[in-house]
Amino acid sequence: MSVTLSATLAANEDIERRRRAGERVLNLAFGEAGLPVHPALRDRLVAASGRNSYGPVAGAAELRAAAAGYWTRRGLLTDPDQVVCGPGSKALLYGLLLVIGGDIVLTKPSWVSYAAQADLVGSRAIMVPPPPGEGGVPDPDRVAQAVRQARSQGRDVRSVLVTLPDNPTGLLAPPGTIERLVRVARELDLVIISDEIYRDLVHDPAEPYLSPAEPAPERTVVTTGLSKSLALGGWRIGVARMPLEAMRRNMLAVASEIWSAPAAPVQEAAAYAFAEPPELVERVARSRRLHGIVARNVHQRFIRAGIPVARPHGGFYMYPDFGYLGRGGSAEIAKILLDEHGIGVLPGHAFGDDPQAARVRVATSLLYGETAEQRLEALEAGDPLQLPWIRDNLDFLSAGLMALTCDNRVFA
Repeated sequence: MSVTLSATLAANEDIERRRRAGERVLNLAFGEAGLPVHPALRDRLVAASGRNSYGPVAGAAELRAAAAGYWTRRGLLTDPDQVVCGPGSKALLYGLLLVIGGDIVLTKPSWVSYAAQADLVGSRAIMVPPPPGEGGVPDPDRVAQAVRQARSQGRDVRSVLVTLPDNPTGLLAPPGTIERLVRVARELDLVIISDEIYRDLVHDPAEPYLSPAEPAPERTVVTTGLSKSLALGGWRIGVARMPLEAMRRNMLAVASEIWSAPAAPVQEAAAYAFAEPPELVERVARSRRLHGIVARNVHQRFIRAGIPVARPHGGFYMYPDFGYLGRGGSAEIAKILLDEHGIGVLPGHAFGDDPQAARVRVATSLLYGETAEQRLEALEAGDPLQLPWIRDNLDFLSAGLMALTCDNRVFA
């Protein structure tokens, strides 16, 4: 087995090395939420810092109850006994792959760690593109065809994974696509894993949102965490909603051998967060607004430079296509952007895309400032686009994109 450093983390480390060497690099490669921790959460963590016992493998009762309430308020009636907590949803997803076993269907493209984790557990990923103009959910008709074909060759396909809304495209699959996928999953007896880490960051709260756990509670596991909505990536806490009792028991057995229990002080703060007190509801709303404003502006700048990209629905990602330049695949485009224009992005092939396709992932959440003070001001600003450091970052991006377009005219 050959395992390499996550493409996201590797790109971030490369960019930081360049910055330390004095280069100006706009970091659009790293999916950090880019915002400070809310003081109420810091206070909870400090108050719980004396808790140094292991605790239950499934997670503290208070956290499981809070997570159950979080899902119930979103229309997914949940009992605390259905909740399993872990050190981040990433670890929970890995545990799920171990427990479910077999091969897995992923969207092409999809988050870099899905296929890598499948490889780690000895699974083979079946990459299926989304319907045209969509992202995060593989085309249900093509899923059915691919699974049947794989099974006819002796492969044991057991699950399909979706991301709502998506990383890397920033798109939210419409309810109709979810309903079609549910029908296919029932017909082919597939477990659906629904990664909903960005659910609370859909830019328009009125956007129709359907979790597959609503129409298919008997076969859907939902994961989420606080790393995106409340910018707690470094705290490493996640929760999984597991209505299948046998799967939950197996998951606890796996967890007991890998992480034993999530960090007790972090669980205390996470229980407070999932209970959604008013000050944190407001913080999430402000974060959602800031992510949406900046992402839409970045989208417009790509369009003005003549670079096709779908307008994102949620989170802080988009997936532009530089194929019209005719200057190579995603790795070549990412290298040109970084070396010649100081713009760091991730190449699409890291997400399972065709290496010859000139698509890259752009993350906009590190444009808000270099210090906690600047990021907090961005969060609270009536018009964050007018803050000098954000405007400067956006103008630097536009200059690089325009220069790339001009360079291409000369190159052509």
